[in-house]
Amino acid sequence: MPAIALVAAGARLGLSLGKIFGGHGFEVALIARSKERLDELTGKLAAEGVTAAGFPADVTDRSALAAALHSAAGRFGGIDVLHYSSPGAGSTETLRGTGPLDVTVDNLRPQIECICFGAITATRAVLPAMLAAGTGTLLYTTGASSVTPAPVFVSAGMAGAALRKWALTLNGALAGRGVYAGHVAIGTWIAGTPGAPEGVPLKEPDDIARLYWDLHTGREPAETHISA
Repeated sequence: MPAIALVAAGARLGLSLGKIFGGHGFEVALIARSKERLDELTGKLAAEGVTAAGFPADVTDRSALAAALHSAAGRFGGIDVLHYSSPGAGSTETLRGTGPLDVTVDNLRPQIECICFGAITATRAVLPAMLAAGTGTLLYTTGASSVTPAPVFVSAGMAGAALRKWALTLNGALAGRGVYAGHVAIGTWIAGTPGAPEGVPLKEPDDIARLYWDLHTGREPAETHISA
């Protein structure tokens, strides 16, 4: 059976991706810092009839992240799809409150580590096998501030912009080699997200997850924007 690895898997989009891909016959490898979160997610997926296993790792611990993905590949016989989505370091309120005049080297570095360096580490752990097999999918999620400058989420947006640039050039470099890379910029609040402002439009995570399945099967475009 094919397998998808969900790095920095969460209770909203991560769970929905597990359900959508699992419903199409995928086994699911979940990677997150919290074993309790992983146990909860695997239990919910099992209730949906999806085979899943958790592999604890912090995305900022590069050796642990690579080891978790290698363990997942061993458990499931390979990784066919990688999804990477880190919201960044710190609380939503802290990230939202970081404006352009607030950015420092010290508060930008953790965002680069979580959002960009973690994605590179995860990719390098799975890409060689994908290239050897001549097939695979790499999907990266950032916030819309990685594409469109905004007065909030500036440090996370800067890190996301770096990941976006790499993902798009990676897609071009992999053209003709059987591996598709796609970047998704989410510019809406996902239903169930703590701290979502009152009165704003919300999108259901299952509806968003279906778009990722379409990217995996359609192999294009290189970039998708999801707006409110």
